[in-house]
Amino acid sequence: MIIDKNRLKFYGWVGVAYISLALFSEFSNNADHYVERILAILWKAIYIVSLNYYLLEHVLPKLSRKKVFKSFVRIIPVLLLIFSGLYLWTGLGLTLYIFSTEVVHNVIPEQIGYTLATLIFFRIIKHLYGHSKLKQEAQQLRIEKQEAELSYLKSQTNPHFLFNTLNNIYSLAKDKSDLAPESILRLSKILRFMLYETGGNFISIEQELKIINDYIDLEKLRYDDSLQVNLNHNLEDLKQALPPLLLMPLVENAFKHGVSETRDDPFVDIHLSINNRQLTFLVKNSSEEFPEGGSIKENIGLSNLRRQLKLLYTDYSLTVQQGNAVFTTSLKINLASHV
Repeated sequence: MIIDKNRLKFYGWVGVAYISLALFSEFSNNADHYVERILAILWKAIYIVSLNYYLLEHVLPKLSRKKVFKSFVRIIPVLLLIFSGLYLWTGLGLTLYIFSTEVVHNVIPEQIGYTLATLIFFRIIKHLYGHSKLKQEAQQLRIEKQEAELSYLKSQTNPHFLFNTLNNIYSLAKDKSDLAPESILRLSKILRFMLYETGGNFISIEQELKIINDYIDLEKLRYDDSLQVNLNHNLEDLKQALPPLLLMPLVENAFKHGVSETRDDPFVDIHLSINNRQLTFLVKNSSEEFPEGGSIKENIGLSNLRRQLKLLYTDYSLTVQQGNAVFTTSLKINLASHV
């Protein structure tokens, strides 16, 4: 038979609680024979804890409606222990002079009632403990599931980013552009950052801004001076923590699905502010005329970002709006609402 140490520990702590209640009850009504009364309670506790452990862990779990006879055979010894066990155990204590009849009245009806009361007490505590443990396990499973999903979303986003960037470099190489080597160098810089700096749960907003700037510089290599990029920020603390690359999908979206599809006067305007733990990230970019009444179809970057936000924060909003040749994304996060 395998003994579960956690269960033994549980019954040990419930036994301590039982002894504490019994001592409080005993000494609130009696003020004499302290030592004997304490010994009597401890003697009873040995039997009561052992009986409840045996009954709740080894008898009741094995009872079955289908196997009535076997269940009946199992329950007979338990009934004997309930109706006479404590009486005999107390009698043994009296025989060994551990305590005297002055502190214990060894009467069968009284001992049966006492035993049944303790059985109810232990059963209630075990039920509450089991319910609490199930809630903790369910919470842990939920956390593990969210972490696994978040990791999966990140693993989707990074290759998606890499794929788009390699396409850009391929276009430069195909045109035999002198900027191809520099673009590869910039990409390697970004990949080094993604490999060594984004493994944790958080990076500083300063690091996030740096990788955004590096990405913008890489994208600029594909365009002439007609592309206008404006990045400004209002930050009370550059060391504030943020999940790695959380803002990047919005910047990437502005270039991939906005500027690259704009024929005249392409632009990207980016504004980031964090004040009192409230983050606002606004990205506007040029886009082609949008048909009136058409629906905005979100790409994998925005879809993944929405899911990541749902897993990471309880207070946030992400809105997209298609205007007159201008596409706007607005992200607001209460950084204090991180789960």
